[in-house]
Amino acid sequence: MAFKLLASFVSLLAAIQVANGAATRRVTCATGQTTTNAACCALFPVIDDIQTNLFDGGECGEEVHESLRLTFHDAIGISPKMSATGVFGGGGADGSIAIFEDIETNFHANNGVDEIIDEQRPFIQRHNLTTADFIQLAGAIGVSNCPGAPRLDVFIGRKDATQPAPDLTVPEPFDTVDSILARFSDAGRFSAAEVVALLASHTIAAADHVDPTIPGTPFDSTPELFDTQFFIETQLKGTLFPGTAGNQGEVTSPLHGEIRLQSDFELARDQRTACEWQSFVNNQAKLQSAFKAAFRKMTVLGSNVHDLVDCSDVVPTPPAPASKAHFPAGQFHRDVEQACRNTPFPVLPTDPGPVTSVAPVPPS
Repeated sequence: MAFKLLASFVSLLAAIQVANGAATRRVTCATGQTTTNAACCALFPVIDDIQTNLFDGGECGEEVHESLRLTFHDAIGISPKMSATGVFGGGGADGSIAIFEDIETNFHANNGVDEIIDEQRPFIQRHNLTTADFIQLAGAIGVSNCPGAPRLDVFIGRKDATQPAPDLTVPEPFDTVDSILARFSDAGRFSAAEVVALLASHTIAAADHVDPTIPGTPFDSTPELFDTQFFIETQLKGTLFPGTAGNQGEVTSPLHGEIRLQSDFELARDQRTACEWQSFVNNQAKLQSAFKAAFRKMTVLGSNVHDLVDCSDVVPTPPAPASKAHFPAGQFHRDVEQACRNTPFPVLPTDPGPVTSVAPVPPS
């Protein structure tokens, strides 16, 4: 009897191992890399090409910042509310911003995205991917070059747009918190917390056109790192304009060489979002997981994710975080404009040395 029980247990164990093996079986591609789905093999040459020739050998630089921005500007162009009235409300992440570049780049909110669209076009032309898939792939691969970033999800199989997205679907930095939250809710039922999570993209971003006299000005002091500094520094008291005053959508910044958007300032202080904003201040793990989840949701807007192929395992693992939460030199806890009513602002060290002045991001 004992022997029979042992034999049954061994058989069961073998069956589990076989099942697990089947679930994790990988395909070896012609390039030598492996993936769980043969359809994803086509992405490896694309990734090699963009890492070498678009992202300067795998840097977290200006082209990465702009490629990530493009993923959002393409995907958010969808309005089920508008569609319900019988008017085309956009197709979401469908490549329309590049396919109908002559139309959508004239929308005020898309000012400047024509530069990265034009840089990406030759890559799209020489690889067998839809424009919609390429835009989202390039954003995810670019982010993988940034220390501290999450490994983002990638899907392929989106259909390209047949008509442009409507104007006014991309939020602007001078929009109110009410209108920003409403726009995200309409586009994909994003919660206020998910909106804050998506704004983690600003930790590796820069502004070229808010103040055109200082293109490439970052939103925090570490634009080459995917870290929590953006969420710290947006809560510091603003004292100066890094360039000229009076620009629409800009408010004062705490640091020379750092620009602050009105929308970021207000979201960091609004009671619907302030505590979530502050929760990222010294929580790199939450920053990574929340942005990863929100990015995944954004990049499939307009598609049924079950109709797409998950190729997330082709994305390189990003470098480990390269900084810890801190106040820039010359800034202290007393400079925080406390907005979250429920939780005190975390205690952070201040960088030693002279007062921080942020160098602009070199133009591409």
